[in-house]
Amino acid sequence: MPKEPVAVVGIGQTKHVAARHDVSIAGLVREAAVRALEDAQLTWSDIDAVVIGKAPDFFEGVMMPELYLADALGAVGKPMLRVHTAGSVGGSTALVAAGLVAARVHRTVLTLAFEKQSESNAMWGLSLPVPFQQPLLAGAGGFFAPHVRAYMRRTGAPDTVGSLVAFKDRRNALKNPYAHIHDADLTLEKVQASPMLWDPIRYSETCPSSDGACAMILTDRDGAARAPHPPAWVHGGAMRSEPTLFAGKDFVSPQAGKDCAADVYRQARITDPRREIDAVEMYVPFSWYEPMWLENLGFAGEGEGWKLTEAGVTELDGDLPVNPSGGVLSTNPIGASGMIRFAEAALQVRGRAGEHQIDGATRAVGHAYGGGAQFFAMWLVGSQPPPG
Repeated sequence: MPKEPVAVVGIGQTKHVAARHDVSIAGLVREAAVRALEDAQLTWSDIDAVVIGKAPDFFEGVMMPELYLADALGAVGKPMLRVHTAGSVGGSTALVAAGLVAARVHRTVLTLAFEKQSESNAMWGLSLPVPFQQPLLAGAGGFFAPHVRAYMRRTGAPDTVGSLVAFKDRRNALKNPYAHIHDADLTLEKVQASPMLWDPIRYSETCPSSDGACAMILTDRDGAARAPHPPAWVHGGAMRSEPTLFAGKDFVSPQAGKDCAADVYRQARITDPRREIDAVEMYVPFSWYEPMWLENLGFAGEGEGWKLTEAGVTELDGDLPVNPSGGVLSTNPIGASGMIRFAEAALQVRGRAGEHQIDGATRAVGHAYGGGAQFFAMWLVGSQPPPG
């Protein structure tokens, strides 16, 4: 029996900010879930199951928070699944939910991911003590900066490329009312003059720490037919992983990322990603990962990703807009960051992305990665049902 087509019919986000002192974690997730239900014009009784994801529990110090969040998410008496794949968890959570619908296990599923970073310290939570990692490797930036340097050496990319990405994404965020960072006075010169945190990554080229949640309603063909707004159809989705460290690992372009993208394109019958995809919501926590992932995901040849960035191809008005929403560089509730990428891709093909809508977008990619560039999740959504 063929898989059931899966449609995104409701999307809800909180306003992402540095600290939401006005709500608990339960209040935060319910806010996003209610907005998704309102978008789909459904009620809690229409939801058959809930799939929730977040980053490591020690970030907030609440173990297995899904148990106490069941009531807030209308999951009492319903199946509830928890997903965890480090920073890619928002994406993999959405894929688990999509799989339940595609397999006809459930007809309508609420999926949600969140983080309340104000109640944690991810920088030091990600800084393991000696001898588990080298000294002074503070946070994710310290881990990934050497990989950026390796990319620069490998490709000959000039050191200005990272600032171009950061300036672009922060400008895009001004068009997104849910984005955390709205800096109308930012200039390219200010980005380039910001303090160096982990050479070559500057302060303005890094993601913020955000409180926020994102939710989506996924349903089957019949549910999509009843939706009040155009749905986004899942044309392909995949997860891949590889160890953090192993002999021959390519930190610049991990094999698991390539394999994940190739599987999604195969499912969606994409043969030329650069020409056939209209928008990309890519997981870029540090600016240099835009050109790196352009190559990893097949949008550019090896050593060519930075040239697309430099030429303006990834701008809002370019022929391959990347992170029209402002991306992770502008909004980063870690556990939800991947789902926001998936949701923003869906908003684009639904024509409901507001001021950062890409005209005529019919196919878009959502992408997430996590851990030590070891977990990858990706989906491709379209404005029409999937082929075949």
